[in-house]
Parts: sequence; C-alpha cells; structure tokens
Amino acid sequence: MAEVKNFIEDFIDADIAAGKASEIVTRFPPEPNGYLHIGHAKALCINFGVKEKYHGKCNLRFDDTNPAKEDVEYMESIKQDIKWLGFEWDGLYNASDYFPKMYECAVKLIKDGKAYVCDLSAEQISATRGSFGVPGTESPFRDRSVEENLDLFERMKNGEFADGEKVLRAKIDMSSPNINMRDPVIYRICHATHPHTGDKWCIYPMYDFAHPIEDAIEGVTHSLCSLEFENHRPLYDWVTTNCGFDPRPRQIEFARLNLTHAVMSKRFIKKLVDEGTVWGWDDPRLLTLSGIRERGYTPEAIRDFCGRVGVAKADSVVDIAMLEHCVREDLNLKAQRAMVVTDPLKLVIDNYPEGKTEIMQIENNPQAEGAGTHGVPFSRELYIERDDFALDPPPKYFRLKPGGIVRLKGAYIIAYESCELDAAGNVTCVHAKYLEGTRSGDEGANVKVKGTIHWVDATDCVDVTLNKFDYLIDDGDGDYMDRLNKNSLTVLHGKAERLVGDAPVHTRFQFLREGYFIKRNDSGEFNEIVSLKDSFKANK
Repeated sequence: MAEVKNFIEDFIDADIAAGKASEIVTRFPPEPNGYLHIGHAKALCINFGVKEKYHGKCNLRFDDTNPAKEDVEYMESIKQDIKWLGFEWDGLYNASDYFPKMYECAVKLIKDGKAYVCDLSAEQISATRGSFGVPGTESPFRDRSVEENLDLFERMKNGEFADGEKVLRAKIDMSSPNINMRDPVIYRICHATHPHTGDKWCIYPMYDFAHPIEDAIEGVTHSLCSLEFENHRPLYDWVTTNCGFDPRPRQIEFARLNLTHAVMSKRFIKKLVDEGTVWGWDDPRLLTLSGIRERGYTPEAIRDFCGRVGVAKADSVVDIAMLEHCVREDLNLKAQRAMVVTDPLKLVIDNYPEGKTEIMQIENNPQAEGAGTHGVPFSRELYIERDDFALDPPPKYFRLKPGGIVRLKGAYIIAYESCELDAAGNVTCVHAKYLEGTRSGDEGANVKVKGTIHWVDATDCVDVTLNKFDYLIDDGDGDYMDRLNKNSLTVLHGKAERLVGDAPVHTRFQFLREGYFIKRNDSGEFNEIVSLKDSFKANK
C-alpha cells in the first residue's frame, strides 16, 4: 500500500528533492501567557511528527516578546506538557535571546529606508490603514529622514518616550491588497520588567517581525503554523528577505483544531481561572493539557486523536466525541477493573452464614491478555446500587425486584425476600437469599438470569468521592460566558472495594458499569475520565 502523506510532507519532500533543505528543522513557539490546550497538542504532534519522520530537529522557543502578559510559571507548565505528551525538543530558546539581533535588523531597515518612527497612536494607525478594496493613508511621519529615524529609535530604546508615544513601522505599501503589508508596526514601547531580560529593554518587537527572524537564526527550514497566519506569510517573507537572511525558512499553514464543547482561548480560560469559575488551569473540565492530565486522559490517546484528525488546509469543527472515543479505546486495554457503588443501598443475604467470608475472583481486565484476576471479599452484608433495586419496577426491569432473581457479579445468584422502609417510604435495606451452587465459575453455576449487578462487601470496603463531569460549555453561538454549564460538576460519595483505596495515586480504573476514573489523591477522591457509553460514529 502506498504511503499516505499530508500536504505539509509533500512540500517538504519537494524542497528536499530541489536541494532547498537537507536536515529538516521545525519549531514549537508558544507565547508563555497561559497553559497549553488541546489545540496546541495538534501543533505539537505536527511539528514533532515532522521531526520524527524526517529524522530532523524541533526546537522549543518561548515567544516572550510581551512582558506584560508572560510568566515563568507558564513556561514551566509548557515544558511539562510537552514532555508528558512524549516529545523531546532539541534546542530550548527564548525570543528574548535574539533581542540584540532584532534591534540590529530594525536599524538595518531604517538605514535602508524601509522603516520609520511613527507618532500616530494605535487608534490613528488603525483608522488610516484602510480596508479591503480601500487603500490606506500614509502616515505624516513616513518620510522622516534616515538620520531622524535612527535618532528617534535610539531614544525609544533609551526610554525617553512613554508607552504608545511612538512606534517603529516597516515602510512597505499602504495600497497593498494585503492589509498586513500596509506599513505594519514592528516595534512598540513597553515599560515592563521582562522575566528574562529584566529592565534592559523598554522596546519590544512585534510578533510578525520577531518570529521570522527567530526562525531564520535557528535554521528552521519549515515554519509550520495555523491558518490565521496565511495572510501574514508575505510579511514573514519580506522580513527575512530585507533583513538579509539566506537561506530563508518556508512558512506553511495548516487548519487549527476546533472542538465542540471546548474553550480554545487562553484569554477566556484565564478569565475562568481568575474568577474562580474553575479549580485552576488544571481543572479537568478544561481542555488544557494540564486539565486533561488531571482528568486522566493518556498521552497515547491524545496523540492518537491528533493523528486521526489529520492535517488539513481548511478549518472545520471536530466532535469532542472523537476525542473521548480515542481515550476510551486506550483505557479499555489498560485500565484495572473494579467495583464501586455510587449510591449505596444495604443488601443482607439472610441465608448466608454470619461471620463467613469468601473471596470472589474478579477479572482485572478481560481485554488484556494475561491480566489475571483479583480477590474481592464476599459476606452476608453487601452494598448495591440503589438503582439496581426497584420495589415497583418498570417494564423490562431485569435487576433485583420482588419475585425476581439477579446475579451478583463474580458471585452468587440471589432472590428477593423482603425490604425495609423508613417513615417516608424510602427503601433502607433489601433482604435476599443466595441460591446454593450458583457461584460464578463453579460447575453447574450456569443458571440463566437476565440481570447482573455489581456490589461491594459492607464489612471490607472504603469510602470514595467521585467527581463526575459534564461539558463546561454548551454548544451554540454567542459569548462563552452565556453558554457556561453551571451543572458541569457532580460529586458523588460511594463505597468501593478495598483494592481501589489501596491503589497508588493516578491509577486508572474502569469502575464496572460506571465509567473510567483516575485516583486523584490519597483521600479517596477520583476524577471521572470518560463514560463507558461511546457516541462517536466513525466513518466507514
């Protein structure tokens, strides 16, 4: 079968064949102004995937050109997320490493008559930029002399002007059909302490100027970025050409990842964190990579998901059910099986001897060859799910009910005897009898029953707290805040077999008939990873 390639690989192969590239170098350049989310995972998989396929390199570079919004905390979280996904960067850089070179490039543009200092405010620049089909208006400061521009730019660097008082603009074409080429701002004044350079600089390059210079200095051959930068590519090429770089990187754009029920804006996520709407950047309801990790998703499932999404040129929205499907598929082969009762109802087996305990064997994972079994104590008093008993059952109810029988998972078949009610008429305890010779696995135990329910031993169980999650954002249009699901977290208090309580933190379980969960801490708290029900419909 012929190898299936995406359009990025086609471009790279063509460049290699034409002798334009030998060792392939990519980069992942996040701005450290928040935590990474699932959209960044796609970019990571593409950039590091190219590195792996072509035996090249991929650098991690922090785009720390805006000190007012950046923090070392975010840098450390980004590094942790990348390692968690299973990637290793070759070079670790900061945009600030290149501030001297960027300043030198800006001076070169001024000397070449291709940049000028402008006194217009941000609002005035925006108003004179024009629109599609309408050319912009040249700045009254566009024809300053080289000498005056050099002097003003030096004084900007020396801190003589306030924020917003002056900017440096590239002198390109105010009538260009591409608005990004209409004398874009390439340096602005910002009096803020930088996490790496401190107060050494008070002027900072704009992203569209800094990024191509960083790529060129590092020898990046293919600058892979999301589709919103497609219209910025002419400016990217203008900067590398006019700053004298050779060879120059090639920018290639791909569609970013959009998911249903997902917040893909660091700015909005930060708002949720700052206002206390969520636990923090690692809230399991967020699709930040730290939140995904806290929820119990596996890196293998994330990489599988990104691979299935693929690399496209057109934007689209992916159903979040596809992500959950990948997680579910991975956990089905890995997760330990165990029994947990989330709404406990006491069950007393009247004909079972008091003081007697048997050890029933429950499969650790029927999907994993050689996974074996583990023992679960069984005695006269048990807990079952309240929903697994009905005094007045609906039609086709195959769990425990008056006149009915049911199998206890891995144990005996039991028959209903009676129940106890409180003053309000609520069932507080169910009595049953077990049928001798029906223990699972025993010869002759294959009595046909229509229902099997799970249970835990009341004398040998542990208390657990289960955090169950619904989507944080309802689908639809409009502001995120108007679509917040105020019932996205449900906390249940239940009983679990002792194996669950003794397991190390971060152990993943499939709680039978309930879903996949991860142990959050030593206090018996578990986060729901994903339900058992799969709504994803794969294309045939």
